[in-house]
Amino acid sequence: MKQIEVQIMGQSYLLGCPEGGEPQLREAVERVDAAMCKIRDAGKVKARDRIAVLASLNLAFDLAQREASLASFQAAPPAPVAAPMPVPASNAGDEADDARAAHLLQRLDQALAGDGHLL
Repeated sequence: MKQIEVQIMGQSYLLGCPEGGEPQLREAVERVDAAMCKIRDAGKVKARDRIAVLASLNLAFDLAQREASLASFQAAPPAPVAAPMPVPASNAGDEADDARAAHLLQRLDQALAGDGHLL
């Protein structure tokens, strides 16, 4: 296991890091550092251990909200997709383009009807 040195709120830590996990660990350190510095800079809490607990709770709360949002999205039944609207081949031109655009907009509206998100 590789060890990396990181800084959180100005203090150095030597952390064990699994092979290939350094980018994710450094991103996690940046999030923790940012959360702790935000609490410290607000000036209401001074003790490092209390700052760490509050930052952990804030990060855990954010994660729980994201997981709940993802779970509700996955549990929602997919919106029905209408069958493609046939466009006559003889209408090659503005009318055909308008019909295709209208059909595309209709399909996008149906896809977004569930939760308003594309993904």
